[in-house]
Order: sequence, then structure tokens, then C-alpha cells
Amino acid sequence: MKISIGNDHAGTEYKFAILKHLEAKGFTVTNYGTDSNDSVDYPDFVHPVAQDVESNKAHFGIIICGSGNGANMTANKHQGVRSALCWNKEIVALARQHNNANILSIPARYTALPQAIEMVDTFLDTAFEGGRHKNRVDKIPVSC
Repeated sequence: MKISIGNDHAGTEYKFAILKHLEAKGFTVTNYGTDSNDSVDYPDFVHPVAQDVESNKAHFGIIICGSGNGANMTANKHQGVRSALCWNKEIVALARQHNNANILSIPARYTALPQAIEMVDTFLDTAFEGGRHKNRVDKIPVSC
């Protein structure tokens, strides 16, 4: 499975830990995030992740910034992307089960690192339920 990951300066530590965790599990991960704690603009690191998911170069994306909000808003500008801002594993499970989320947005300043790793595992291990949820998810994209 291919996963793309991106982060700003607030998520660097989390990104490195998640990368190590995913690679140990055998996932192929493309790193678009900054490797520094120096201030950067999150869209520069989130758009490539969303583009990979949008073009099916990656099965899933993980994005990390301080609040998770800016990264999440940026990713959701891409067609076919359903990025979910999550702060615990229960929200992550519902985002996958009910919304078929394909990008997980993690708020680094509001989650502990072990919690973030647990959220990533839940995200990758949880399937979309389809059924009544599919009709709703199918209504998300705007056709012009």
C-alpha cells in the first residue's frame, strides 16, 4: 500500500515517528513534509499529498500541522479527496467507516504522539462500510 505524508514545522516530530512506524509495517511512504522545525507554509507540503491521492498515486494520505485545520482545508480543495481532521481513534474510525476518508489530518499540538500513531493504525485498518453511507459520500463532489 502506498501512503503519502506531508507536514509543516509543527508536525515534523510526528511525521518522523509515523514514517518509521509505517515503514516498519512494510508500507511504501512518500514524504512531502518538511524535515525542519523552521516555520513553513503548510499548503506547500499538503498539496502534493492531496495530488497523490487525487491521481491515485497513493492509496491514502496523512497530513500534520499544528491544529490540523489548515492542512485539512487545503487537502479538501482537491477533487476526490475526503480529508478528515481527527483527534482520537473513534473519530478516525467513523471518518473511514461513514465518510470513506482518504486523508487523515492530525493536529500535532492537540494529540499526543502515541495517540497519533494509534490514529494512523485505526485509519489504515478501518474499511468504508458503504451501504447507506455510499449515497451520502457520492453527493460530496460538486459537479459544475
